[in-house]
Amino acid sequence: MAEKLNLARIKKFGENFEISVDPDLALKFKHGEINNVRECLQSEQIYSDANKALVIPSAKLQEIFKTDDPLKVAEIIINEGEIQLTSDHRAKEREHKLNQLIHLISKQAIDPQSGLPHPPNRIEAALEEGKIRLDDNKSVEEQFDEVVTKLRPIIPIKIEQRILQITIPATFVGKANGIIRSNKVLGEDWRTDGSWSVKVEIPAGFQEELIDKLNSITSGQVVVEVVES
Repeated sequence: MAEKLNLARIKKFGENFEISVDPDLALKFKHGEINNVRECLQSEQIYSDANKALVIPSAKLQEIFKTDDPLKVAEIIINEGEIQLTSDHRAKEREHKLNQLIHLISKQAIDPQSGLPHPPNRIEAALEEGKIRLDDNKSVEEQFDEVVTKLRPIIPIKIEQRILQITIPATFVGKANGIIRSNKVLGEDWRTDGSWSVKVEIPAGFQEELIDKLNSITSGQVVVEVVES
């Protein structure tokens, strides 16, 4: 019997893109604990169906991801796609996401009545009381606003918001698209040089992390302006 592959995958424009990974290392890469994507990969091929060894041509990668470098495509798949996990991996990932969520809320939220932050144990108790669960297939950032909305009937909570105007050079639009669209997009403009100017609203505490990610993807060529805070 053939050995079962552990996969990370993403679907774009109705097409499937898969890579064979070590799930523990793929999660560490996704969480920023390791930096070299090669450490996660069992193979540097990009497949439409890894179990059948159907390799995607370089031209198709270039068309969809704006690069035919399989390592860069693998980074996008791990960061923006789905990593197939065992039950143990899923439990660890849920715990990681819950701790990340509690940390972010305690860092960014205040009790509007007192003006003081909510301590982590109060946030955790409120999440439990409200039976609020995270979606395994979405990032904490994507679910943050929804979770805060569900917490409001349980504890008084206020999150400072910030509006950013972000300009991505044409070369990096493909890689930055998923990260930017995981936030609330208020407006966008495609410029004649191919660059993408987009206005997003984010919780203020996400600003530094978002800028760091975009600087990494664009080799420091992103332009970010605070429009409103």
